[in-house]
Amino acid sequence: MSFTESAWKIFNQSVEDYHINDDVNSLENNPFQTGSLEWILYSKNWIDTVQWHLEDIIREEDIDPSEALKIKRRIDSLNQKRTDLVEQIDFWFYKKYESVIPNSDARINSETPAWSIDRFSILSLKIYHMSIEASRQDASEDHKQKCNDKLQILLEQKNDLSTAIDQLLADVENGNVKMKLYKQMKMYNDESLNPILYQKMQKK
Repeated sequence: MSFTESAWKIFNQSVEDYHINDDVNSLENNPFQTGSLEWILYSKNWIDTVQWHLEDIIREEDIDPSEALKIKRRIDSLNQKRTDLVEQIDFWFYKKYESVIPNSDARINSETPAWSIDRFSILSLKIYHMSIEASRQDASEDHKQKCNDKLQILLEQKNDLSTAIDQLLADVENGNVKMKLYKQMKMYNDESLNPILYQKMQKK
């Protein structure tokens, strides 16, 4: 089984587990060994799934502004955790391939493996929800047909992205691509880097 086949299975397990209760406040019950790559992948997709539904909720037209702000704060917090987990995935692959000596003409990829895997995780959510829309009993035939057309495109994207990720990992393993780590350096959650936050602290 290829890496992406295993990852896809884990992502779908996470999505299915979430929808047992379909509640953004449900506790994650990660079935994998803590700290393992499987554990990281499951946890990362769980965050993606919770964020997906929080983004739905916050778009309710009649939502109370104070409640919307709480949700926005929660999304920001989850997004930081998501970024941390993506960087953990890259570190896992970095350690796996640290003994590989890159070829003299080795390329540098514009995107690390983990950020491609991040898009792969979110794609599992798009396919899950578009599948529901494509067969929704209370929707019009036109709606279902349009959603089915979109679903076919998403499935093609899934196959293409899966191939691209597996090829990238193979290229790293064979020394054709250099495995490098990059931090996202997000600034808005850091009180020492966000001017709105640190200027407020300075005034105290």
